[in-house]
Amino acid sequence: MSEQEIMYPVYSPASVIGIFSNALKLNATVNVICLKGRYSFGGGKAYGNYFYDLLFSEGDHVSIGVRISSLLRSKMINNEIYTLRGYIEKSIKNSSIELRFVVDEIIQQEEKSISEEELQRYELIQKKLQTGSKDLEILIRDKMLKDEKVKIANIYGNNAIVHKDFSEGLDVSVQYFEIDDHSCNITSATAIISKLNEISSMEYDIVALVRGGGDRQSMETFNNSQLSELFIELNTLTITAIGHTVDETLLDKLADKRFHLPHDYGAGLHAIAEKLSLERSNSRALLIDEVKKDVSKQFSEQVKTLTEQLSKRNEEFQKLQESSVKQLQDTQKNFAEQEMKRKEEMESYKKEISTLHEKNMQSAINEKTISLKVGMESLIKENIKLSAEAAESKNNLTKVVIAAIVALVIGFALAKAF
Repeated sequence: MSEQEIMYPVYSPASVIGIFSNALKLNATVNVICLKGRYSFGGGKAYGNYFYDLLFSEGDHVSIGVRISSLLRSKMINNEIYTLRGYIEKSIKNSSIELRFVVDEIIQQEEKSISEEELQRYELIQKKLQTGSKDLEILIRDKMLKDEKVKIANIYGNNAIVHKDFSEGLDVSVQYFEIDDHSCNITSATAIISKLNEISSMEYDIVALVRGGGDRQSMETFNNSQLSELFIELNTLTITAIGHTVDETLLDKLADKRFHLPHDYGAGLHAIAEKLSLERSNSRALLIDEVKKDVSKQFSEQVKTLTEQLSKRNEEFQKLQESSVKQLQDTQKNFAEQEMKRKEEMESYKKEISTLHEKNMQSAINEKTISLKVGMESLIKENIKLSAEAAESKNNLTKVVIAAIVALVIGFALAKAF
C-alpha cells in the first residue's frame, strides 16, 4: 500500500444505526414527561403483559405509539382524552428509528369537546338512523328466491391483493354472486368519492369498500364527512371491510353491514348464502311433508267419504235390485199374459183368414169359371164364323180353279184356231 493512499473508516449498516441511535440523547428520552391526546386502542391482544396502542393529537391526526401495561390499559376508554405520564423509548427497525411512549401513570381523563367535525359526524349518523339500514340477508334471500345473482362492486386499493382473501372466504358461494372489482387510491377520500360517483349508475345491489390493512393514520380517510355523506346517499346496500378490528370509523358506522377483514366479508356472504340455501332445501322438504300430510289427509277423507257413499250406493243398489227383480217378475208375468192373448188372437186371426181365404178362393173360382164360360162361348161363336168363312173360301177357290181351267181351254182353242 502506498504512503499516499488515504485511510477511511468502514462501518456496517447496523453500526451506523447504532451510532445514530446512541447519539439521540434528548431530555425527553431520559426524563419522565407528560403527554395529552386522544387514546386509541391498537391490537386486541397483549404481548408480554403490555398493549401497544396509539395516542393522537387533539388538533390533528398525528399519532405516537404507546406501550402500556395490562393493568393501566384496563382503566382506559377508547377514543377518550387522557393526560399520561411516562417516558420515550426508541427502537430500531431496519434503517428507521421508531419512538414509543411508555405509560407509567394515568394523570387525568378529560371530556372531549365537541368539534364542528364531530357534530357533522353525529348528524350523518342520525341521518342514517332515520333512513334505516338495508338488510344484507333479506337482499340475498330475495335474489336467491328469484334465481338471480347478487351484483356486487368491490372497491380495492391500487395494486391490492386482498381480493384473494375475499374469494377464499366466499368459497363455493360465488355461484350466487356477480362480482366486479374496481380500484382507486383507497387512502384518498377524493379518489373514493370519484369512484363511487362512477359506479353509482351501474345498478349494483352491493357496493363495498375493501382494504387489507395499512398504517392507522390512513384510517382517517374513512372518517371524511364528504365521503360519508355520499356513502349514505347511495341507493345500493353498502359494506365496509377495511382491515381493522378495534377502531370503528365513521364509514363503518354508516355502512349497512360492517366486516373487519376482506376474508370475513367473503365468509359472511358465504355463510348467508349457505344458510339460505339450506333453509330453502329444508323449506322444500317441509313443504313436501306438509303436502304429503295434506294429500294423506285429503285422501283419507276422500276414502271415508267414498266408503260412506259406496255403502249408501250399495243399500240403494240392493233396494233397486229387489225392486228390479219384482219389476222383472211382473214384466215376465205381463209378458206371458200378453203372449197368451197374442196366441189366442193369432188363432182367431188364422181362423178368420182361413175362412176369408176359402171365401175368396170360391169367389175367385166362380169368377174364373164365368169368365171361362164366356170365353168358351165366344170361342165357339168365333169357330162357327171361321168355319163358315172357310167353307165360303173353299167354294170361291173351286170357282176360281174352274174359271182358270176354262180360261186355259179357251186360250188353247183360240191359239190353235189362228
